[in-house]
Amino acid sequence: MLLHVVPLDEWSADPGLPYAPASLAAEGFVHCSPDEAAALAIADARFRDAAGPLLVLVIDESRLTGEVRWEGTGDALFPHVYGAIERSAVTAVLEVRRDADGRARELTPRA
Repeated sequence: MLLHVVPLDEWSADPGLPYAPASLAAEGFVHCSPDEAAALAIADARFRDAAGPLLVLVIDESRLTGEVRWEGTGDALFPHVYGAIERSAVTAVLEVRRDADGRARELTPRA
């Protein structure tokens, strides 16, 4: 499973279409995380000031049509999806619980 951090408003913008964040157009891939700890670290580092709910998509790699490449430097490898994320590949949506300062603390199932 791959994890992808996304603000709720971006995930829900075009529910009838595959999910294609700005990074896909700008960099050619969708940034993902290999595990919960990495997803929380990314949520904390890049989305601390994001308004509204922050989600983590749980993605079944076998359901993607885009290629997944593990890229990075040294021991820090991250999965990158070279294509849009088909909504049928998303097996769960979790919510990032943040503290009063906006720091990501845990992932919980989204109701």
